[in-house]
Amino acid sequence: MKLTTRGRYGLRALIDLAVHEMDGTVSVQSIAQRQQISESYLEQLIRSLKKAGLVESVRGAGGGYHLAKPASEISVGDILRALEGDIDAVSCPALKGVETDVAAGCAGSDWCVTKYVWKQINDAISDAVDSIMLDQLVNESRELLEENGAEAVPCRN
Repeated sequence: MKLTTRGRYGLRALIDLAVHEMDGTVSVQSIAQRQQISESYLEQLIRSLKKAGLVESVRGAGGGYHLAKPASEISVGDILRALEGDIDAVSCPALKGVETDVAAGCAGSDWCVTKYVWKQINDAISDAVDSIMLDQLVNESRELLEENGAEAVPCRN
């Protein structure tokens, strides 16, 4: 599985939002500036995160965004699925419970043993991203910011 910029930038943006929301709502402009991400692209990502119920918006003079629930309840998997959709490395009809495999393009699922490999890979990815919670990344980020101060440079991935 290779993540697109949607997943990579969206994760960075949500970490940034969570790190800075203790000061109140966080604007797209401030996240975009700190993370060096295009504002218009970031707005698209935020819309997807809002639709998934991960962020909420506040209108008005002090408006911006904040997390819709505690960072300890948001996994990296939640974020990536909201931005990327399916995060499986391999899309195999035999794993999806398709009743008519021939119609789905998989005539040999009854005797295919590679589906077990794909299932383990997909499960391992899900387990990994679901076990990392946003609050863990926020704590790491705060520690790095304390160590490096304002000279911290956003990651490029």
